[in-house]
Amino acid sequence: MDLYLAHLAAERGLAENTVSAYSDDLRSFTDFLVEHEVPGWYGVDSLHIVSWLARLSRRGLAARTRARRLSAVRGLFRFLAENKMVDKDPLAKVSGPKLPSGLPRFLSPNEMEKLLASPDLTNNLGRRDRAMLETMYAAGLRISELITLGVGQVQFQVGCLLVRGKGGKERLAPLNQTAMEHLKSYMNGPRKQLMKSGLKEEVFLNARGGALSRMGAWKIIKKHVLAAGIPGKVTPHTLRHTFATHLLEGGADLRSVQMMLGHSDISTTEIYTHVSRKRIIEVHKRYHPRG
Repeated sequence: MDLYLAHLAAERGLAENTVSAYSDDLRSFTDFLVEHEVPGWYGVDSLHIVSWLARLSRRGLAARTRARRLSAVRGLFRFLAENKMVDKDPLAKVSGPKLPSGLPRFLSPNEMEKLLASPDLTNNLGRRDRAMLETMYAAGLRISELITLGVGQVQFQVGCLLVRGKGGKERLAPLNQTAMEHLKSYMNGPRKQLMKSGLKEEVFLNARGGALSRMGAWKIIKKHVLAAGIPGKVTPHTLRHTFATHLLEGGADLRSVQMMLGHSDISTTEIYTHVSRKRIIEVHKRYHPRG
């Protein structure tokens, strides 16, 4: 398994957090194999896969989580087959769990304004939080892109960020004037005070002066969602969904949104057209005399 993880990092260029997520998903499978005394990869058959998936289901794991873990195992066995380490694919006839067909959650413009207004701008952490929220919403950043954003990637002179996304791919993400003002204010004041000693490359720092972690960013967003009185589950990715949806509803073309999100395949971006289409139908029903 270590060879496969090294392959993901070195040859496919996946980020450290992504490789770590693959490792966690695969670990539950390898633990299952050890428990059942399966003698190496060549001893794995389809019954082992089905039994493992059944265990995940009994433990209450969501269908999407089970599908993600199964996908990780499929990738592992493709790698093993390509390197002649197995002579059969135990997943060839195994189908994944049925996934619910849900559209991505996004915030309304009013909810987004409430969220952005939540941080207390009279203290350093509040100004950091406001800059963080403004940046995520303005640039459609993934959480991993936010916490690894370096000072050198912020280009105030042209009003954009140089974002390093999945697979090390780079893209330019424009910032609006409000986001730039809050980000510049944070970087020129609170960030320097949070840094305390030494130099840090990461833009967003925690209260101790270190780089903000993924979990730390999640907690900050959750805190302000609650403070803003926004119902339902809101994750860092919800802000990315909101960014894309608001752009399309405002008239942006799909190809431009694809580039701003950093999607390699436009079909990934197309789900947001369904969101916008649904919104159009809702507006029509609400306001048309015969809706």
